[in-house]
This record gives sequence, structure tokens and C-alpha cells, in this order.
Amino acid sequence: MAIEPDRLDQSGLELAAMLKHLRKQAGLSGVRLAARCHMSQSKISRLEGNKLRPSLVDVEQILRGVDASPAVSAEVMAMARIAQTEWQDRKALHRKGLDKKQLELAGLEAVTTDFRYFLLSMATGLLATPDYVRESIAHAPPAQQAKAVGLKLERQAVLLDHSKHFTFLLTEQAVRYPLVSPDAMAMQIDRIASLALQVNIRIGVLPMGVKFGNTPLSTFTVYDDRLATIETDLGAAIFRDPKDVRALLDRFTNYEEHAVFGDDARELLTEWAWSFRR
Repeated sequence: MAIEPDRLDQSGLELAAMLKHLRKQAGLSGVRLAARCHMSQSKISRLEGNKLRPSLVDVEQILRGVDASPAVSAEVMAMARIAQTEWQDRKALHRKGLDKKQLELAGLEAVTTDFRYFLLSMATGLLATPDYVRESIAHAPPAQQAKAVGLKLERQAVLLDHSKHFTFLLTEQAVRYPLVSPDAMAMQIDRIASLALQVNIRIGVLPMGVKFGNTPLSTFTVYDDRLATIETDLGAAIFRDPKDVRALLDRFTNYEEHAVFGDDARELLTEWAWSFRR
């Protein structure tokens, strides 16, 4: 089902209003519903005021607490699933400031242990040289660029934390997309190859001609098993519903089975780097 970005923004408000309506329709006070759901009254209040994002378990407990019918429960759970998805519009992010986005990502990386990146068309900032990083945000307002570049490069320090594990899957297109000059592209690919030697980093490449069970359409990242993002040229969708996260993990595993790792991957990367040097 296609979900419009505006629908995602509105879904949290609609879900909060529906939960409040169901409580009142059942003739329950916030205190009584909280007791039935084994929640605090303040949590019920925050959920109904859209000040706290409810988990799917929270919604299920409330539906049981108000004795909702199967039909109503199915409708509300569908709303809850949509509300677990957040849309970040790229133009809005630029207005907000790229530096704030980098700080958000750094915070997310600080609390994540297992990272999985599927890179369809370009390398991610964690794998990028300074030249590549600068060119990747050349479309941003000039006043934001210098600070954003610095923060992107600072975030690369997370790769040195050996308590964290990273798997990067890059298509040949992502590796070889000529974002910068040929010499700079060769250095960019050399960086990817060198990072593949780190014990906490696995880098797999997917050469042209490899066929997948599911045709890859977007870059995506999975943080542990609790949150995932899908990026497009228009923005990014953030998924928190365990079913959505699991679906992307399964897709990642499928792509992983077709990828080349280790010495074979480094051999391909070296060949592609030399193609730019020639």
C-alpha cells in the first residue's frame, strides 16, 4: 500500500484522537484505563495527547482495556502501524539544517550495536573520503555545507568502536558512481577496500549482472532489529514497526547471500579503483 508523506505526518494525531475517543466511548477515566492496561495515568494522557508515540503493544493493551470489537481493533492497529512510520522530507531537512540531521544520526549510532547498510546508488558517509562527502552535499545551502562536512567526518569515528558491528552491501553502481574526479574516485574506492580489513566491518559488493529475488529499489539501513530507514531522492522513511524492520532484515539477508566478501570483494574493489586511475 502506498502511503503519502502527508498521511504519515497526520497519522499520529489521528491515532491519539482515536485512542481518546475509544476510552470515552467505553466510559472509562484515564485512571481506570491505566489500571486495566497496567500503565500509568500520565502515560495514557501522553498517548492521547500525541506527546508519546505508542508501541504496537501499547495499542493492543488499550484496545483490550476498552473492549474494542475485532473490526475496530483491526482498524486501529492499521492506524498504529502507519503511525510507526515517520517521513522526513529532504527539503524540510535542509530548512532545518544538515548539521541537526548529522547530530540525530550520531545519537542513533551511539545506541546501536549492529548496523546493516544496503547501498544502491552511492556510498554512505561513513565510508566516504572528504572529497566524496563534500560533493555529496554540494546541493545543500552553502552556509550549511562546511559544518555538515565536519560532522559527517566526525561520525566516522564510530567505525573504530569494536563493540559495534557493521555490514555494508554496495552494488557495483554504488561503488563506481562517478561523483568526484577519477583520481578522487580511485581514492574513495581504496578507502572502502581498506575498511573491509577491519575486524568489526564486513563489506560485500554486488557486481552488475547479479540477479536478486527482489529487485532492489532503494537504499536502506537497519539499526539492530528495532529501527530501519529507507532513503529516496525525496526524503527518508523511518520504520519502527517490528514487522517492517523484519521485512527489511529478510531482504538484507537475501542480498547478502548474493554478495562477494573478503579477498574476492577487495579484488573487485582494486580492479574498479584502477579503472579510474587508467
